[in-house]
Amino acid sequence: MTTLVNLRMPAAGTVMGDVFESVPSATCEMEQVIASDGYRMWIDGAEQSTLESTLESSRSISTYERVLTGDGRWLYDVEFTSDVVDVFDLVTEEQGTVVTASASNGTWELQVRFCDREYVSRVYDRLLEHDVTTDLTRLTDLDGESVSSHGLTPKQYETLVAAHERGYFTIPRETSMEELADELGVSHQALSERLRRAYRALVDTELNGTENPQLSPSHG
Repeated sequence: MTTLVNLRMPAAGTVMGDVFESVPSATCEMEQVIASDGYRMWIDGAEQSTLESTLESSRSISTYERVLTGDGRWLYDVEFTSDVVDVFDLVTEEQGTVVTASASNGTWELQVRFCDREYVSRVYDRLLEHDVTTDLTRLTDLDGESVSSHGLTPKQYETLVAAHERGYFTIPRETSMEELADELGVSHQALSERLRRAYRALVDTELNGTENPQLSPSHG
């Protein structure tokens, strides 16, 4: 099932990370183009000379070229180096399509389309391997059903869905924790800890009363 996923991650350690570190006021928005050797980015938030000096010295950028000026911001063709985490290339490798991407306050916000939810977890895990902690703020199935993550990691979300579908939360229970752990391919202890963290994320979200729940993915 095709799924839209909203992701939030710190730019530090990824493409443009050192640009935002040098110019914290800088903002960036990706423009979708058919023909481009790299990525096309609208960048603003500072003087043009400051931005271009920072782009020139950036460790994550191999080349850039200004192609358009408009309303106090500038459109650049940008190519990234291979020694930083290219989140856009990583998404593409996992069968995803970046629908929108923007950055401000040193944080990337992406909306990505995947053909299957399995790829969401794969992208999440690969980013974590690069020490890029990622917030999954919303899952939307394109059959029209919107699923808010409520502060859950992808694995926590999938575990709660499986537990609900197998009757773990019914009274009396229709499956035991041991049976659920076997089905999910994890130990009883790992499942217990994952469920406790999921419960805590749900409670924290509700008690904080956040309108747009965030995900803290430091644990699976």
